Amino acid sequence: MNDDRAPLILDRVRLRLGPRTLLGPLDAHIPPGHCWTLMGPSGSGKSSLLAWLAGTLDVAFTAEGRVCIGERDVTTLPPEQRRIGILFQDDLLFPHLSVGGNLAFALPARIRDRHERRARIEQALADAGLAGHAERDPVTLSGGQRARVALLRTLLAEPDALLLDEPFGKLDHARREDMRRFVFAHVRARGLPTVLVTHDEDDARAALGPVVSLAMADTDHTDDRITR
Repeated sequence: MNDDRAPLILDRVRLRLGPRTLLGPLDAHIPPGHCWTLMGPSGSGKSSLLAWLAGTLDVAFTAEGRVCIGERDVTTLPPEQRRIGILFQDDLLFPHLSVGGNLAFALPARIRDRHERRARIEQALADAGLAGHAERDPVTLSGGQRARVALLRTLLAEPDALLLDEPFGKLDHARREDMRRFVFAHVRARGLPTVLVTHDEDDARAALGPVVSLAMADTDHTDDRITR
């Protein structure tokens, strides 16, 4: 694990849509390499919370509270300055770029040397069991391979924290188990504090961390409880 990593901290977070409280108040201290899971029905605010953490919450919502990475308060920073990566259910690979081109897109601008950029891409692919796939068209990959490339692209951007928005939902059972192992192994190895949103209890068990159940809010109060 990377000893330089800092925890992801949620401090009295509350989300509203108009007069309705979607969730909160929520508090969390997510250590490096650990995963905090949110479960609940559609409309309970799970994905909206991830959007707020990433800095992309729709203006129709209002939010209270703070999000910090260690001592760095990122609450008001634009998305590109937060250093928070996010992985969605859809892989969102760029169809006009090769696999290597998709990965190169995520590399930090400070890495300018062409050989170093190529080496980082090739090492990432090798670590994912995709050596030799840099020139492949993403459309030729299996669903599991595309999911791994999407994670690699997120990680190559060198985030300080990771958000997972139903990332295994479109995979079949076998690929889902494989992808869970792949994702959570990287979370632990890289020391990334992580928030997972899922409907699947198997995902929550694989994450090996606390689980928060979010109930639908039909008043100005939500019942948000740590269930494990």
